[in-house]
Amino acid sequence: MSELPRLALSVRQPSAWAIIAGHKPIENRTMGSIRAGRMGLGRICIHAAAGLKAEEFRYLYWRFGQHGVQCPAPADLPRGAIIGTVEVTGIITQSDSAWFAGPAGLTLANPEPVDPIPAPGALGYFEWHPGGALAPPAKWMRSWGTVMPDASGGDLFPDAPIAFARPPKKPWS
Repeated sequence: MSELPRLALSVRQPSAWAIIAGHKPIENRTMGSIRAGRMGLGRICIHAAAGLKAEEFRYLYWRFGQHGVQCPAPADLPRGAIIGTVEVTGIITQSDSAWFAGPAGLTLANPEPVDPIPAPGALGYFEWHPGGALAPPAKWMRSWGTVMPDASGGDLFPDAPIAFARPPKKPWS
């Protein structure tokens, strides 16, 4: 893609990755945030937000797994950058899609990844500009999925799937 749209929407990881990878066709928002952010139809950039809390990632990792989607480890997900573009095709308040958690959402299509472009984010749709640096991984991100380190600090069972005894608590209401 030669020219990127000037408008972007900042989305926390791993949801930003799932949108650009074509797994997540709906970005859930409130109707108030859609109106306040002046969100409408058309092609936009997806900005991977710099912030990410362990409990958010844990819940979304589990939730995506319920849809058969295996997301990358948190340290492997770029943050604080434009990571691709997507077409916003509609604004909905109800849907039978398992990806809809309401109360409203943006329907998405035709994602196209780009190499991460460091950029600051903002709420709602915003005019982005390159700058800054990718957010560095926090300590918890680097140790994600390590069950039993071996003597060299690696994981004894690197191919073992991450399991949950019970669903993680949803970190937001």
